[in-house]
Amino acid sequence: MTIETAGADVPKGGEQAAMPLRALRRQTPIVPEANVAGRALVLVIAIMTFLSSLTLGGVSLVRDTASVWESQIAREATIQIKPTDGVDMEDALTRAAEIAAGFQGIVRAEPVSREATARLLEPWLGPSLNIDELPVPRLVVLTVDQSIMPDFEQLRAALATEVPTATLDDHRTWVDRLVAMARTTVTIGMTVLGLILSATVLCVVFATRGAMAGSGHIIEVLHFVGAEARFIASEFRQHFLLTGAKGAAAGGIAAILVFLMFSWWSSSNVATPEGDQASALFGNFAIGLLGYAGVAALVAVVAALTAVTSHLTVVAYLTDLDVKQHDHG
Repeated sequence: MTIETAGADVPKGGEQAAMPLRALRRQTPIVPEANVAGRALVLVIAIMTFLSSLTLGGVSLVRDTASVWESQIAREATIQIKPTDGVDMEDALTRAAEIAAGFQGIVRAEPVSREATARLLEPWLGPSLNIDELPVPRLVVLTVDQSIMPDFEQLRAALATEVPTATLDDHRTWVDRLVAMARTTVTIGMTVLGLILSATVLCVVFATRGAMAGSGHIIEVLHFVGAEARFIASEFRQHFLLTGAKGAAAGGIAAILVFLMFSWWSSSNVATPEGDQASALFGNFAIGLLGYAGVAALVAVVAALTAVTSHLTVVAYLTDLDVKQHDHG
C-alpha cells in the first residue's frame, strides 16, 4: 500500500527506499516556499541582528574608551598646595616637585605656572584674574611611569613632613569609579544582547511551528511511514539556516554601515566643538577590527542559532507526536 503525495509514491512499511523520499524532496518541499510569514521572519531576524550588533558595538566602544580613560588617568597624579599665611607658594611648589621627582616611578614633576592656573580659572572667574588676590590652590602635575608604580604612601608621608599644606591625589578613586562604570555598562550591554537573542529564538520557534502547521499532513505521513525525525528536521534546518543567514547578514551590514557613518562623521568634525565633545566622551566612534569581527561572528551565530532552534523544535514536535501515538495505541 502506498500513499500518494504530490505525485511521489512513498512505500509504507519496512521498504523505506531512499528514491521515493528523494523524489518527494525534489517535487514537494516539506517546508513551505517563501511566503509572507517567511519574509516577515527574515525582517524580524534582520532587526534583531541589527540591534544585537549595535549593542555589541556599543559595548566594545565603551570598553575601549574606558580603557583609554583609565590609561590616561593612571599616567598622572597631582599635588595640591593650599595657600596659608606665612607660606611662600613658589618655594612650596618647587620643594614639592623636588620631593616627588626623587621617587622611583615619577618621570616628571612640573608645577603649574601662575599663567596656566589663571587660564584654568578663566571660564569661571574672568580673564582679568589676579590669583595673588585669591586663596587659589596651586598644583604640581606628576607624570607616572606605569611600568614602575611609585610608592604613593611614602610620597604622602614625605610631603606631609616637608610641605605640610600639600596633598597628593593619585586619581585612584576616579580610576576605580571608571572601571566600575565600564564593567556595569558591559554587563548591562551583554544582558541586553542575551535578551535580544532570546527573543530571536522565540520568534524562530513560532515560525517553525507555523511552517509545520502549514505542511502538517506531509510531515505526519513521512513520519508514520518511517522517515526519521532527523531527516524531517534537516529539511527545516536547511530552510531556516538560509532564512536566518539572509536576515542576519542584512542586519549586520546595516549595523556596520551605521558604525562607518559615525566614524566618518567623527573624522570629518575634528576640531569642531561638537566633534571635540564627542571625541572626549566616545573617542572617534571607531569600534576597530575586533568590533567588526564581532559583528561578523554575531551574524554567523544568529544564522546558526536559527537553524539549531528550528531543528530542535521539529524534533520536539515529532517526539510529542510519537508519545501521543503510543498513548492512543
